[in-house]
Parts: sequence; structure tokens; C-alpha cells
Amino acid sequence: QMQLVESGGGLVQAGGSLRLSCAASGRTFSSVAMAWFRQTPGKEREFVAAVSWSGSSTSYANSVKGRFTISRNSAVKRVYLQMNSLNAEDTAVYFCASTPYGLESDQYSYTHWGQGTQVTVSS
Repeated sequence: QMQLVESGGGLVQAGGSLRLSCAASGRTFSSVAMAWFRQTPGKEREFVAAVSWSGSSTSYANSVKGRFTISRNSAVKRVYLQMNSLNAEDTAVYFCASTPYGLESDQYSYTHWGQGTQVTVSS
């Protein structure tokens, strides 16, 4: 069983940066793909970025491409989301998730989820 705990959210001005971190427990971290999703009230959970089990492949939503970077460190069982050039549309609760299926953008392919961390961008 894998447990995921996000951290690093907060309030930031438009144009600023934040780095989210997701700490994983369990023995399967190095064999699963990891991703970040985000959600705002009344909307479906939205794919943001994913990284393969090896860290060699990544995938991004068009809305964050060029601004966000996902990475992982399997030695410490963490996945990160570096977010630059933030704008008000990036305001959401950000969730970390894992999947055994590869670089998936469909939330229903993900088997484990964290509790989320709030990111608020003020304009």
C-alpha cells in the first residue's frame, strides 16, 4: 500500500514560483509512474503532469507546458512539481497520484492519491 503526502502549497503573487513536493511511502515507488493533478470547486480533477517510473519520460498538460516541471527522486521517494510564471488560473488544490500504467492523463488510471495541497495565485 502506498501513501502520498503533498506539501509546498501556499499563496503566491502572479508571476511567482512554487515548488510542490510529494512524499511517498511503500516499496513500489520506483516501479510506478507519478503525476500531479489539480482541482477547483465544481470542476473535474485536471491532469497537470506525469513522470515515468524511471524519470526519463514526462508528459504535461498544454496549459502548463513550458512553465511547470515534474521530476522525481526515487532514492528519497519524492516527486516534485516546479511551477513558474504562475497565474490566477493555476489556483487549485494540487494532488499527487501514482499509477502502474505509465504516463496516463486519465485520473481513473491512478490508484493512490494524496490529500492535496492548496495553491492560490493572487493577481
